[in-house]
Amino acid sequence: MAINWFPGHMHKARKEIKKVMPQMDLIIEVVDARIPFSSENPLVPNLRGDTPLIKVLNKRDLADPDITARWQDWLEKERGVRAITLTHNQRGEAIDILKLAAAMTPGHDRQKSALRVMILGIPNVGKSTLINTLAGRPAAKTGNEPAVTRAQQAIKLPDNILLYDTPGFLWPKLSPEACGYRLAITGAIRSAVIDFEDVALFEADYLLQAYPELIKKRYGFEDLPVDGLALMDAIAGKRRFFARGGIPDLHKVSEVLLNELRAGTLGRISLETPEMIEREAREAEAARLAKEADQSG
Repeated sequence: MAINWFPGHMHKARKEIKKVMPQMDLIIEVVDARIPFSSENPLVPNLRGDTPLIKVLNKRDLADPDITARWQDWLEKERGVRAITLTHNQRGEAIDILKLAAAMTPGHDRQKSALRVMILGIPNVGKSTLINTLAGRPAAKTGNEPAVTRAQQAIKLPDNILLYDTPGFLWPKLSPEACGYRLAITGAIRSAVIDFEDVALFEADYLLQAYPELIKKRYGFEDLPVDGLALMDAIAGKRRFFARGGIPDLHKVSEVLLNELRAGTLGRISLETPEMIEREAREAEAARLAKEADQSG
């Protein structure tokens, strides 16, 4: 199932951001440390030009630390990009972002004019919480549901920094398809527009492959189920989630899998690696070329 979520306010946000981004001195993009590629907006590289960029890999405490370190190295290969990690309760680390912003804009005299910083982030990556930490006050709305911020606002920070908050927006077509699933798993897409069982099955297949020992430990399995669907059936048996007639209640299982990953109950899990993303890009390009060849033939 292709997962997409692009309501009207996101289209408006994209147009507004494109209009004001050339006026910025620096950009901060907040991404989810568990899915740094899937949660970064592919429009940002084209929109930012040469403007320095700080990538904040938020929710570090939920992600696999070894994979997060690899992502930092991978992201910093791009010119003008610094990648740092963050957790929601580390105010000192958050404040260090402002010091890094100053270091990345050495030519700007803040005695003469404010340093204009735009902060971007797709829904539910913790952007508003970070803004409130930097501001030292509740300057941005926060919530557990994605897309809380609906309009731009300018927030004054210490040391003559003007922070431009922007609504979180996705893009019209989530590609490759796996990106949509990863975004859905981490809660970046509204629950009302996803098929819980479909998304949880994607998660179950991935966890069996990438984190089998965490699955054994959490759900008390001696032997691993053969695939994602068998895993969901087995969890239903362990938790006694049954519908009428003794049929496994896969919706309840889906809620458990999604909520326990989002909360970190399963352990520190990353849903993608740089190598995986590079492989998916090669496969997508090969598929595109094959489709063009078929159409021309």
